[in-house]
Amino acid sequence: MWKLIRLEWRKNQIGKYIRNAVILAAVLGMFLFAFTYLGIANDPDTGMPDAVQGEHTLSSTVEMFTSISFLVFTGVMLASFLVSAYQNKTMALMFLYPIKRQKILVAQMLAVWLFNLAALVITKLFLYGVLLLGASFLEPAFPIDFTMTDIGFLLQAVVKSGITVSMGFIALYVGLAMKSSKAAILTSFLLILLTQANVGDFSMAGNLVVPLLLIAVSLVCAVLSVCGVEQRDLR
Repeated sequence: MWKLIRLEWRKNQIGKYIRNAVILAAVLGMFLFAFTYLGIANDPDTGMPDAVQGEHTLSSTVEMFTSISFLVFTGVMLASFLVSAYQNKTMALMFLYPIKRQKILVAQMLAVWLFNLAALVITKLFLYGVLLLGASFLEPAFPIDFTMTDIGFLLQAVVKSGITVSMGFIALYVGLAMKSSKAAILTSFLLILLTQANVGDFSMAGNLVVPLLLIAVSLVCAVLSVCGVEQRDLR
């Protein structure tokens, strides 16, 4: 399985995704630093931070922006690695290998999932580090509510990253069902609305039921994407 995963990374030129992930982390770092320390989060009328409801701490701000960014990033990679392979008929060539179709598809999904999990965790640690460093000489607009040396903080970063990346399987299922990369990417944006939207005083991001429900749906979509691969039409 590990050989298949590495083959997928080589075949899809993983270097360009590493470059894009680094650029994304740098842009998020500059934006969140300015958002937290340089006043762009302040309401022009009151001069007070104008954060999204429920996003009143540094950690919640980081989690929101990284989740949005990497949910789309994961959807784009899944569309490129899998959905486009069906559209371009290159998947038919892959299925000529003396390996079960399910194993090939699982390897492709894991190649995307593992890459984005690692990229998201590293990005979060980078952003938390930058913001914590800034607090040593500037006054943050939001309270610092994390300790990077705490094992609980690290575990939470990994678990939340895993949940975010796994939601991409919903986009994958939609893309495969519709045989459209655009549908997969569009679904990623729709998932952002489901996970980050506010309905009145109700915050989707702050409600535990929403991510638990979405992760359950993600697992079902991942299984369905793999189970039907033997009969899936490659035309």
